[in-house]
Amino acid sequence: MQVYKKLVSIASIVLLASSCKDKKMSEIAATTTVKDSKRPNIIWLMAEDMSTDLECYGMPNVKTPNLNKMAVEGIRFNNAFVTNPICSPSRSAMMIGTHQVKTNTHNHRSNRDVLLDSQFTPFTKLLRDVGYTTILGHEKVYTYGQKIDVNFKHEPVGSWDGKEKLGLFDKKNTFTKADEPFFAQIQLKVTHRGPWWTEIREKSKHPVNPETVTLPPYMADHPAIRLDWAKYLDQVEYMDDEVGMIFKELEEKGMVDNTIVIFIGDNGRCNIRGKGYLQDPGLRIPFIIYYPKELKGGQVLDKVVSATDITATIVDFAGAKVPNYMTGQPIFDKKFNREFVYGARDLWDEIEEDSRSVTSNEWAYIRNDKPEIPYDAHQAYLEFFRPAVHVMRTLYKEGRLNDNQKPFFESTKPKEELYNMKNDPHQLNNLASNSEYNAVLDKLRKATKRFDKEMTPVSNIYKPTIMKGPAIVKWLKKELPEDYKRMQAGEEIGYKRITKAYKEAHKNK
Repeated sequence: MQVYKKLVSIASIVLLASSCKDKKMSEIAATTTVKDSKRPNIIWLMAEDMSTDLECYGMPNVKTPNLNKMAVEGIRFNNAFVTNPICSPSRSAMMIGTHQVKTNTHNHRSNRDVLLDSQFTPFTKLLRDVGYTTILGHEKVYTYGQKIDVNFKHEPVGSWDGKEKLGLFDKKNTFTKADEPFFAQIQLKVTHRGPWWTEIREKSKHPVNPETVTLPPYMADHPAIRLDWAKYLDQVEYMDDEVGMIFKELEEKGMVDNTIVIFIGDNGRCNIRGKGYLQDPGLRIPFIIYYPKELKGGQVLDKVVSATDITATIVDFAGAKVPNYMTGQPIFDKKFNREFVYGARDLWDEIEEDSRSVTSNEWAYIRNDKPEIPYDAHQAYLEFFRPAVHVMRTLYKEGRLNDNQKPFFESTKPKEELYNMKNDPHQLNNLASNSEYNAVLDKLRKATKRFDKEMTPVSNIYKPTIMKGPAIVKWLKKELPEDYKRMQAGEEIGYKRITKAYKEAHKNK
């Protein structure tokens, strides 16, 4: 440990307990050490499908006063990246603190009945072992924030031995003084695509004006796309209110001074180039740490951070030993030095992709090993939940997209992509074929191949979940053509409604 040198480590607990002459004294020593160490509570707030689309990151048209305050009083990181742009592989990496490819948890919603390889342990077990109560969700956030979504066999609550006992958390929904020290992981779901987007916008006292939003240059300026972007920002503002509610509760319970609060996204925003893709909007996430008791507030750090580093940092904060199998490193350790984050995109529903990337604070490199699979692969999930895809697909066919907007809809992907993130933050100019950058390209190619080798999966077990989405879309086109036309025009027609109709049509077949 570096930042929290004053905290008592688990090694000292064991040493003190073993020096006692009888069982009673041993129990007293262990209990006293845990309580007297004043170890911090830790809350990990994880917003779903969330890029750096906050006011404190310079995002226009959105108000996030609670996260602004958290950033001013804490530390904001500019270069934090997930290791996969899809929820379950990304969350798997964070739950173990180890890159998802290495643990063979890299294929979305796969291996759900397969035990985690015995060399790995969920970080929540490491926290439990040093006296932390681990808590999932919160009773007052939207849908209780209890999502786990990892690609190995597990249970939400219960003990863990990796074989028969597979519980990841001790309890759900509430944290109290009796739980201290506690770790709580709370999912902020509203920013994830869902039918609630319209409902939350309708209830907002200050819905974002679609006419004033600022779209990225790779998105077409169209009324349906502007509305969809405004809806997303409405969810961001609702989520910010939830963050404020958590802080208010900490204050009311007298816990705010001894609680570390961490805010991140689980992957990038659910839109063009975002969730599911190794471009910047899919990998770069917001990352803010609040703990004014020990960390100087108001800092803005440009150091490159992987989501697995956040896991390792939490383990370090708790006073536990960071295991050697973790590919993440404690961020505040003096030895911390990360040049690249290694990204991977593999199976996502019915699309079996294979792409790898490395990202630094200046460069982003992507290697597409299946260039024949286009970015717009007509994936069923995206058909229902990305109005911009439908609108821009039509504009592409009509020849109405500009050079910044076309690449996502081309019939193939480039084999390699290289972007200078300082000069080209929106990744509009692929430098991979520019001979002036051959030296940079060669360096990043080699770095990617090194990571490929280092992250070789521990097994080749492959048991994906078969998704019903493709069959539903095919049925929708045939049986509900008017609804499909509305979808193509950029209207969200209701995934649950269509799924229910599909099931009704097939219940006797």
